[in-house]
Amino acid sequence: METKTRFDFFETGDRTALVCVDDPELHNATVEQLTAAGYKIHTGLFAEDISLKMKSHTYDVVVVFEHFNEADLETNPVLAEIRATEAAQRRNQFVILLGPSMITDDQMQAFRLSVDLTVGIANLQELRAVLGRALIRHTQFYRTFKECATMAGMM
Repeated sequence: METKTRFDFFETGDRTALVCVDDPELHNATVEQLTAAGYKIHTGLFAEDISLKMKSHTYDVVVVFEHFNEADLETNPVLAEIRATEAAQRRNQFVILLGPSMITDDQMQAFRLSVDLTVGIANLQELRAVLGRALIRHTQFYRTFKECATMAGMM
């Protein structure tokens, strides 16, 4: 699969994803899995580009490579941007951290790293299925909160 950066416009109701994976092989596999799951995709090219995109659109899914821009978990610019995101926006995004030190679907690791799902590189070909299960859990977790916030006029 050829690497493509797609800058198509999203329409209301589209499922959207931002892929911040700068390793070409992992990028292609990630895009393939998300496309098969029905997501329209934007690609994050560099930290400033990603910051601008995240400020202009609340993506349904954001995939971040652990070593994006040759960073580690402490210096990853995309993770820093996500941590700085306003809570109301962050609740509506599902963040996946992909990397060699990630344990797929380890909820404690995800919690510790302030993301919603961790995926090890060895399990990247199963991303679509793992994401589907994790999104169901995420929806159930936030359902009551969102219903209460809506009734209180906060959403």
